[in-house]
Amino acid sequence: MGNFSYNGDRYGLGSGYVVVEDNFNPEIGFKRRDNFKQYDGFARFSPRITSSDRIRRLVFLAHTESYWSADEQELETRAHGFNFTAEFEQGDAFQIRLNDEFEMLTKTFRIAPGVVLQSGDYDFTSYEFSYLWGTQRDFSGRLSYRGGDFWSGTNKAIGFSAGRIELSPQLSVEPSYSINKVNLPEGDFQTELGRVRVTYTISPRMYFSGLMQYNSTQSSFSTNFRFRWEWAPGSELFVVYSDDRDTNPFDRPDSFELRNRGWAIKINRLFQI
Repeated sequence: MGNFSYNGDRYGLGSGYVVVEDNFNPEIGFKRRDNFKQYDGFARFSPRITSSDRIRRLVFLAHTESYWSADEQELETRAHGFNFTAEFEQGDAFQIRLNDEFEMLTKTFRIAPGVVLQSGDYDFTSYEFSYLWGTQRDFSGRLSYRGGDFWSGTNKAIGFSAGRIELSPQLSVEPSYSINKVNLPEGDFQTELGRVRVTYTISPRMYFSGLMQYNSTQSSFSTNFRFRWEWAPGSELFVVYSDDRDTNPFDRPDSFELRNRGWAIKINRLFQI
């Protein structure tokens, strides 16, 4: 394994190489792949625009990552990309991403209910436009649009992520939503993922938060509510409620059949000697 990285303000350059053989034992944790060779690298040029009152910096970034099988030297995964980012003085940013990807499937892959990709080589390119509102605003988040190739077909995706709305110093809402429309020769499908988190800070040591999430792929609507109280330095009380409901158990979209429900209470006590 070897790595090199230089991250200056104006220039950046990095490269890395890793070999993991088939008999490698991670001992603890897990590994996503085995018996592979990996190379990754990047080059960045990011000049500051002193002549502009609106644009703080422009960032040009090229990056690559590839995986080969360690014994057969066969390409398994490749991702080349080029990113352009314009950072504005008020903390916002606009970004364009271009990606060229390759994936080798050694066996069939179920990508969606009733849609199965066959084994083989897949080479596809895509693009993405996004705008990021800075966290210094009362409203912040990232709005994006992605298009282009996707496996054997095409994909169009619209998403809003990392959202945050400051309703008051104590109350904040964090919404996110994404929708993907995929068209493949094997079949078309659409996925939706929506999430809203609400946090109310009662005091510096006490808060209440609630999370609601809808996942169309799993036909799931789940909720999670948490109360946290640090009643002494290093000592905490947590009360958590969660449930998960099936939004379509028998092809009935209006159904909200309960899958599971749970309560949990946790107490931490710090003893100082």
